[in-house]
Amino acid sequence: MAKASSPVENGKQKVRSAEVGTDILRALAELSPSTSLSRLAEHVDMPASKVHRYLQALIASGFAEQDPATNHYGLGREALRVGLAALGSIDVLKVGAVPLSDLRDELNESCFIAVWGNQGATVVSIEPAVRAVTVVTQIGSVLPLLSSSTGLVFAAYLPDRETAELRDRELAELNSQIEDYAPLLAGIRERGLHHVHGLLMPGVDALSAPVFNALGQVAAVMTVVGPTSMFQADEHGPAAKRLLAATQAISWRMGYAADR
Repeated sequence: MAKASSPVENGKQKVRSAEVGTDILRALAELSPSTSLSRLAEHVDMPASKVHRYLQALIASGFAEQDPATNHYGLGREALRVGLAALGSIDVLKVGAVPLSDLRDELNESCFIAVWGNQGATVVSIEPAVRAVTVVTQIGSVLPLLSSSTGLVFAAYLPDRETAELRDRELAELNSQIEDYAPLLAGIRERGLHHVHGLLMPGVDALSAPVFNALGQVAAVMTVVGPTSMFQADEHGPAAKRLLAATQAISWRMGYAADR
């Protein structure tokens, strides 16, 4: 007569079963939009028969689905609903609060986060430098698109339709042409950050990098500003490395996968 499992053993089996189920769900996401059973089994390093059993349970609960035409598997409606709910709960200001404060502490320069608003790049969070000489940007300040490092990073990553009106207005004011900025924006996308020396304010340097959301869209721009005499806004320097580490950490928390 087989020995009955103890409550503790049953609990451990349920936990392990849940872990396997989440591993398969994660693999479905990584292999999206759809994948074969054999490829999925290889991806999670499990026997196909075992993966198939879990897939049937996931399909029954709506977290996976099978295409009757190809027999391939993909994420189901319930997985989409849960994913959207998770995305909706992510606030770039909340996620970026600690990295922004840490960056200020590391560099002792004023750091801020800007989002794209109705008027353009709008400062929504600031951590000022802790010293007698500081460069202060006010919350709610709207920065120019083409004459600030923050604005230029937004211009590099936002769809053209989002920036066209403001861009054309500023180009007219600057008596410049879009051809002058196209290579600059391409360079920002290639490097992943941008710096300016006294462009917006004489004697003040700025260094900016984008934050991305789960869809790969620019959600915010993080900027470090400081006096030229004290802040080295070199795109290959230590401040740039720390800035990129901060924005990449926030982007990761926002659900962004750089290798997509």
